[in-house]
Amino acid sequence: MNKLTVPLITLVILLINNSPSAIAEDDVKCLRGVQRSLNDPQSEFATWNFSNSTQGFICTFSGVTCWNDQENRVLSLTLRDFALAGAIPSDLQFCASLQTLDLSGNKLTGSIPSDICTWLPYLVSLDLSNNQFTGVIPATLGNCTFLNTIVLSGNKLSGNIPVELSKLGRLNKFTVADNDLSGSIPTSLSNFDSASFDGNNGLCGKPLTKCGGLSKKNLTIIIAAGVFGAVVSLLLGFGLWWWCSRRSNRKRRSGVDRDDDSSSWADRLRGHKLVQVSLFQKPLVKVRLVDLMVATNNFSKDYLIISTKTGTTYKADLSDGSTLAIKRLNGCKIPERQFRMEMNRLGQLRHPNLTPLLGYCVAEDEKLLVYKYMSNGTLSSAMHNQIGMFLDWPTRLRIAISAARGLAWLHHGCRPAILLQTVSSDTIFLDEDHNARLVDFGLARLLTYVDQTNESEFANGDLSEYSSTMVASAKGDTYGFGVVLMELATGQKPNQVTEEGFKGNLVDWVNQLSKSGRIKDAIDKNLYGTGHDDEIVKVLQIAGNCVAPQLQMRWSMYRVSEALNNISHELGSSQNYDEFPLLFDTHDMDEMI
Repeated sequence: MNKLTVPLITLVILLINNSPSAIAEDDVKCLRGVQRSLNDPQSEFATWNFSNSTQGFICTFSGVTCWNDQENRVLSLTLRDFALAGAIPSDLQFCASLQTLDLSGNKLTGSIPSDICTWLPYLVSLDLSNNQFTGVIPATLGNCTFLNTIVLSGNKLSGNIPVELSKLGRLNKFTVADNDLSGSIPTSLSNFDSASFDGNNGLCGKPLTKCGGLSKKNLTIIIAAGVFGAVVSLLLGFGLWWWCSRRSNRKRRSGVDRDDDSSSWADRLRGHKLVQVSLFQKPLVKVRLVDLMVATNNFSKDYLIISTKTGTTYKADLSDGSTLAIKRLNGCKIPERQFRMEMNRLGQLRHPNLTPLLGYCVAEDEKLLVYKYMSNGTLSSAMHNQIGMFLDWPTRLRIAISAARGLAWLHHGCRPAILLQTVSSDTIFLDEDHNARLVDFGLARLLTYVDQTNESEFANGDLSEYSSTMVASAKGDTYGFGVVLMELATGQKPNQVTEEGFKGNLVDWVNQLSKSGRIKDAIDKNLYGTGHDDEIVKVLQIAGNCVAPQLQMRWSMYRVSEALNNISHELGSSQNYDEFPLLFDTHDMDEMI
């Protein structure tokens, strides 16, 4: 099948649903915008006369090829070597039928628009070579599914070659030679000739040199740096000793004093203390990073609430008497622009069983999230760490029901579904009424977990399925929630069952008792015999359906939430939030993974 077949079929469908006159009018608008936006020192646009109104008049323009000479619909725009100056005009979006765009050999500047595939969805050939474009190659080029040719050589592009280009299955010509690109070449592009990547000193990988090796130039630099370092090492050592001595003896008087517990990352923030905190609801007074630093005593360990795989959360006591929770993210390496977009999306999520995300702050590589403070801390601390606190069964059941409601809404009430991947008693906060408030929603897609993470950093250990499989799924969240239900019913920690003679985790212990017909032996000894044994057994049975080894046998969170609600109805109480309905039909719930 010819490579243009699919675009042609798509355009036929487009023409059926859009009048030719409307399309023609858009294409005229497109060329007007191009002429208006670009500086044309050679008067190449002299033939572009828009006073004519006959059918197909734009088809006579220099550099313009139409689908049909009797129709104002542009197929190709070839403005090669016109000496044009300026940025790529956004009015190109009105040439929606365009398949070839050649702007090579000009003096165009700025970045390659990230929306170019939205503007020109049927683009087959793109040539922007020998201009002065800067910035990165937009990852969204991977959305131009019909692209056969990409020529970006002879510019000043920087950054990596996006792996998203791997989606372009039709690509047969690709060159980014003579730019300032760096990083490894995506495997899917390694079949192109090395000349396609020459002139980028930072690129490595097939078909160029193997990544991790040293070039002659780099080796020379290293040797020269070593010689220079040998000459000045004594001076630098003395200077470092002198600076550290003065720093250790100096008292800071700026209001952000050093704390013995403050870490190096908090110290680095001192140079950015005037950065403004972005809040989703406009505050009466602007909040800056320095306010958060003072409110946490420079992020002292004394203010630490919880450490999890996603980050560390601190209590922040502001000067106006209010209290916030500040989370420092771990391993968030996405670009700042994408991070801000994702934060603005998550900031719009509101549900009675989510911990409200109030804002965020970006300072250098550090990313801080601002949450509403929950006075009763995490479920794990309420269950295991705080002396003198005891949660009776009605309170634990309310926590289970409200947490299930929040997680079901994330899975079935949001499009696309939002996964936590680390569901545990550490990611469930309790408000003043001991209702569950989920935290960390939407963070999984922002973070990169390191395989060498030290599990001992986390108070109760991580028994979520994601921690062992590294595969994200809604049923994986259900597994983690099943562990939480077992924790509520038994009072045991996920990885530290205190039953004498048993070695294993909580799931193994409960399953063992269930198979032997002794499920009541798993009930928390502080709850056993208080009149709720049958309800607790039902919750343990629901938990068993959450942690079933086979995914297809594992319940969806909708079904879990309904089952817990039924227990509540039997007791004569319920929790309903009609203003947060689920979006899918109930028949589809159990099919979702």
